[in-house]
Amino acid sequence: MTQDQTDHALASRPRVLVIAEAANPEWVSVPLVGWSLSHALREVADVHLVTQIRNREAILRAGYVEGTDFTAIDSEAISRPMYRIAQVLRMGKGKGWTMVTAINALSYPYFERLVWKRFGPDIRAGRYDIVHRVTPLSPTTVSSIAAKCAAAGVPFMVGPLNGGVPWPKGFDAERRQEREWLSYVRNTYKLLPGRRRMLKATTAFLAGSRHTASEIPDSYQDRVFYLPENAIDTKRFTRTAEQNTDGPLRAVFIGRLVPYKGLDMGIEAARAHLASGAMRLDVIGDGPMRQKLEAQVRKAGLEAAVTFHGQISHESVQDIAVQSNILLFPSIREFGGGVVLEAMSLGVVPVIVDYAGPSELVTPETGFAVPIGSRAEIIAALRKTLDQVLGDRSLLPAMAERARKRIFDEFTWPAKARKVAHVYARVLANRKI
Repeated sequence: MTQDQTDHALASRPRVLVIAEAANPEWVSVPLVGWSLSHALREVADVHLVTQIRNREAILRAGYVEGTDFTAIDSEAISRPMYRIAQVLRMGKGKGWTMVTAINALSYPYFERLVWKRFGPDIRAGRYDIVHRVTPLSPTTVSSIAAKCAAAGVPFMVGPLNGGVPWPKGFDAERRQEREWLSYVRNTYKLLPGRRRMLKATTAFLAGSRHTASEIPDSYQDRVFYLPENAIDTKRFTRTAEQNTDGPLRAVFIGRLVPYKGLDMGIEAARAHLASGAMRLDVIGDGPMRQKLEAQVRKAGLEAAVTFHGQISHESVQDIAVQSNILLFPSIREFGGGVVLEAMSLGVVPVIVDYAGPSELVTPETGFAVPIGSRAEIIAALRKTLDQVLGDRSLLPAMAERARKRIFDEFTWPAKARKVAHVYARVLANRKI
């Protein structure tokens, strides 16, 4: 493939059938990723979105025309009872994501069978240049459509794929509290029927993390393209932190109050500075650990320095975040780290644990990353970092500016769509050789 061939492919708009079983502009997490990338791809390709019927009303409210812009597939006969089973097995809201993924993997083949029934004739007739499965994001979900597209001579690609980051040593209690029972045997997905056939038939893999990229077998690594899963919507993130270095250091935590997010370690690391009045901490979010965290704050006598805001609106999150200097986010197992991107887009400097998703987003020029280790080691490293920041807060404004630039240059949805367009171009250029 030559550069001229790639440039020629970029100059034309490919016809892409985007399969995103989860794609919803009004939800969060995977459905919002599925929607945001699918929608952004319309700027670089002629896209027809195929999604599950539960997303239909929200997509209509977003202004899409059914039949022209998107098709909703009714797979509720299988997906609805499977969803109910997943909720029972999770035994707790927001927990057991590995279980949810496994249950979804059981119901997804039925969805794909209906997709092929509806669009198989069009694919075989050459009405699409590329078929791109955006969601599920999990690399454990097998696709039967891949081989069917290959047989029809139409390139099939998947991603961004993400997930499966190993639990770090020393945090098995947090793993059990999250009800991640299946994570102990997750690698058995590599034995699933049809996986090898799918790998062979897939033209390109978009890997949402370095770990996920490493899970693609060596023989297919030349088809892997790195594309972090998350991005920001510039219409939603419009504020900028002033990075006022007078008065107490303002820190914010944003996220679910669950063990692996590590807020208890962050509070302990900051305890002396919070007690002295040198630092304040705003906690945004809710979850099963809230009472325990509030008790930790009371026991240390930090009520005047730590404020729990609970679950609040998106606008209110920005109102609080832009008053902050740093995002204190010591999570020990994040796949994507969307909240880190959001903080950086606002000009809030991240302080994170150097592991998994956030470690791929934060550079030494844009934030602080402490080494992964035991609880005691993480707390000590966080304490040392906070000491450093408080010792020279003049570092923060320039870091915040570089963080914002990094996000708006590389981590907006239009920027992601342009990167995917280059993959489309390479795929189509190779096809013509």
